[in-house]
Amino acid sequence: MEVKRIFDIPYYSKEHFEKDDFICDKRNGKWEKISTDDYIKITNQLSRALLKYGLKKGDKIAITSSNNRVEWCFFDQAALQIGVVTVPVYPSISAEDCVYNLENSDSKICIVSDAKLYDKINSVKNQLPDLQEIFTFDKVDNAKNWKELFDLGKENDNQQEVDSVKDSISEDDLASIIYTSGTTGKPKGVMLTHKNIVSDVIGCEDRIPHKDSKNRALSFLPLCHVYERMILYLFTTNGISMYFAESNEKLSENLKEVKPQYMTVVPRMVEKVYDAIYKRGTESGGIKAKIFLWSLKVAENYKLGSSKSLAHIIADKIVFSKWREGLGGNLITLVSGSAALSKRLNTMFHAAGIPILEGYGLTETSPVIAVNSFEFTKIGSVGRPIKNIDVKIQEDGEITVKGPTVTQGYYKDEEQTKQVFTEDGYFKTGDIGILDEDNFLFITDRKKEMFKTSGGKYVAPQVIENLAKASQFIEQIMVVGDGEKMPTALVQPDFEFAKSWASKNNINIGTSLEDIANSKELKSEIEKEIEKINQHLGKWEQVKKIELTPEIWTEDNGLLTPTLKLKRKAVKEHFIKLYEKLYDRN
Repeated sequence: MEVKRIFDIPYYSKEHFEKDDFICDKRNGKWEKISTDDYIKITNQLSRALLKYGLKKGDKIAITSSNNRVEWCFFDQAALQIGVVTVPVYPSISAEDCVYNLENSDSKICIVSDAKLYDKINSVKNQLPDLQEIFTFDKVDNAKNWKELFDLGKENDNQQEVDSVKDSISEDDLASIIYTSGTTGKPKGVMLTHKNIVSDVIGCEDRIPHKDSKNRALSFLPLCHVYERMILYLFTTNGISMYFAESNEKLSENLKEVKPQYMTVVPRMVEKVYDAIYKRGTESGGIKAKIFLWSLKVAENYKLGSSKSLAHIIADKIVFSKWREGLGGNLITLVSGSAALSKRLNTMFHAAGIPILEGYGLTETSPVIAVNSFEFTKIGSVGRPIKNIDVKIQEDGEITVKGPTVTQGYYKDEEQTKQVFTEDGYFKTGDIGILDEDNFLFITDRKKEMFKTSGGKYVAPQVIENLAKASQFIEQIMVVGDGEKMPTALVQPDFEFAKSWASKNNINIGTSLEDIANSKELKSEIEKEIEKINQHLGKWEQVKKIELTPEIWTEDNGLLTPTLKLKRKAVKEHFIKLYEKLYDRN
């Protein structure tokens, strides 16, 4: 059989791989495996239940979960195979955004994982006239559990109806509405068909290294994001078992238990892993720390594809092997997306035998546009475009895309839909980039985020920010200067690293976040880090001044999106006094 619609995947997998661990998660301290066969039986029963409940083809259901778990997949599969459109909702968004997403999508029911999410949705239910019911995965007082719904499908007297609806579903039918996290304005509901997502799966198949049906992937990035969701479909189509991590806090423990061959990451996680490795490698001091720091130099000087020097072989045996062990010991590759990955860290992880394949995409493109592979890799690029799409760089440098992975548009928003396509039908990504002579795609900046100084010079802030975040002192940074005489930056220090640095150097920087942000010694040290970066920049784009913010930038305080991108307008408004101080206007 051929996979044409998302719900064909488990049937295809059963035909080709028949696994006892199709998808798995951990319950009460034990990994519980769902076989391909059981997965199909469970989701068919749930499809029967959804039909008996009264849902019909074209209806919408919302799903939100605090962590990835098998029930998320059950509802996704069960809904899709009866033509019900799934609306994944970020668990961390505000109640106000929940109202918007559920109301705008016309969701009939909402499935939540736990008491906290139940309370959030239930508190706004009176604002949602179309929302009939909230079901929970966990047992929650006064809430309907998903098992009550599941039991409706116990008898298979309407399985014929399930099969009939399934047969009527076309690859061009709407599968999902995914709301973008929205760095500006209201979220937009991206409409993705079965064909959109399946085409991305097909386009990415040749980028999976060393495919083997014995292999496992550990998943911790949220399934409500199209990146991890497409990876779930991609891996299960290719016989790779999916294990869902319990939480970010237990990721290290889960890595050692599952010993995965693959894992998807975001750059911030790679930075955190490296920081933890660096801390462990240097904290003992003495000869061990010297050997560790020497090995880092070996890694930094590694040239991709070159044979290992004697120094590299020694460093690998005594240092890098421990890095791999800490990540489970079996990793073939990490796949990184969502933001730009530091070239230095990418090089070092490749040198340590933990290759990171960096890719690029958007929700609107299902999502992958380009990704590196073992055969064709250039560090600093996001790889070559996948085989079934056409990437065109417009005259102003904007990356545009055409092909079967590209969205139909935004739900109930024809005006926004018209604006994101060129006259000849290419989707405008909003990113600036180049395709080199070997067809590797390089992203240089966000079109909307570039700004012009009062001297008329254009500055691409993301490039500078990505360089800066390689410093252990800098957790977050936002380069500013639109209409101003020079670029400057608001910096959120890595407060934990700053405390550790101060303690080692017997410097008193205080204990509160405000004290630390006001420390002249810390600011001076971070200014030195910025100066190092400035040496690689044109004079007009050098950061001339910084201010440290006395607060951690998070999604909760509205400064980051659920995918940890900067909300630039919000950051500037939140720290407006510091912004004015950068330009001596206080």
